[in-house]
Amino acid sequence: MAVINFGGVKEDVVTRKEFSVARARRVLKNETIAVIGYGVQGPAQALNMKDNGFNVIVGQAKKFKADWDRAVKDGWKPGKTLFDIDEAAKRGTIIQMLVSDAAQKAIWPSIKKCLNPGDALYFSHGFSIVYKDQTKIIPPKDVDVILVAPKGSGTSVRRNFLSGAGINSSFAVEQDFTGKARERCIAIGIAVGSGYLFPTTFRNEVYSDLTGERGVLMGALAGIMEAQYDTLRAHGHSPSEAFNETVEELTQSLIRLVDENGMDWMYSNCSATAQRGALDWKPKFKKAVLPVFKELYKRVASGAETRRVLAVCGKSDYKKRLAKELAAIHDSEMWQAGAATRSLRPKEKARKITKSTKGVGGRKTN
Repeated sequence: MAVINFGGVKEDVVTRKEFSVARARRVLKNETIAVIGYGVQGPAQALNMKDNGFNVIVGQAKKFKADWDRAVKDGWKPGKTLFDIDEAAKRGTIIQMLVSDAAQKAIWPSIKKCLNPGDALYFSHGFSIVYKDQTKIIPPKDVDVILVAPKGSGTSVRRNFLSGAGINSSFAVEQDFTGKARERCIAIGIAVGSGYLFPTTFRNEVYSDLTGERGVLMGALAGIMEAQYDTLRAHGHSPSEAFNETVEELTQSLIRLVDENGMDWMYSNCSATAQRGALDWKPKFKKAVLPVFKELYKRVASGAETRRVLAVCGKSDYKKRLAKELAAIHDSEMWQAGAATRSLRPKEKARKITKSTKGVGGRKTN
């Protein structure tokens, strides 16, 4: 492991340099990796492993036709590399549980029957194991239980793989029956396209992930954007001006500077007026939202957020209800202004595949 200094705290990380794709192939040479679910994370992780030369099959329920058809379109062959969930789980030695958290609870009884001693049960989220009192997912003692959690959506996992950059991931071992769980876990982490891996626990992963998704990454970001947009519109600013000052400048300019060298560097590359205002108002926003984050973390730790997810997402009409909620966002003035703004952006030229844009493992195309 490489020792990296994170803000004065030294942490161990695993890089592709020290644990190469070739080494991962040797570790997993006799394994059949069954990716269960072809929805959000499934396609990216499955395709990345396939392109990296691993033995991968996909398990997907045919009743979810869109996901099944997508798998076929992506090159998975029914009866050869694409199966129903039970059949894939029987064939796999590493079973990747990549259906939604609510769906994991529903399919667990059939998955459990397919596990053999020495198999590995893989998760990309600590949800089902940490909240086992609610999910009832309790693995048998004779299997490895491991986690690799990419820090991004499936779309980002695939895009970063294709660019050669990889995506940061956390990894954890909950149960080591074979004595090789950690090596298997890191090998899978490299196989799915991680740029580097940092150790965690199932508990810490799910607590931080649920807080992050509801907070800065999605919930807080969307809420703050709407609040600023509505304030500007209420004071007579046009939709295009309100959207550009709220979203477009952030996503197309400022956040890229933060990504390159940090928040202070972004501040130093903005006007003196912007710097002073940001430095003055940052503490005010922190003071305003800190109580919300404390409440959020408390709900995550207590299991209240998990109960909400399982109660709502497990209902038969959930997809219809979700579509209605997402349509309300899509159809709002703010995001219609966003669609118009995006249509005005100059089209980027397609990049050629070069050494710098090869997929992880040196593949030219994926």
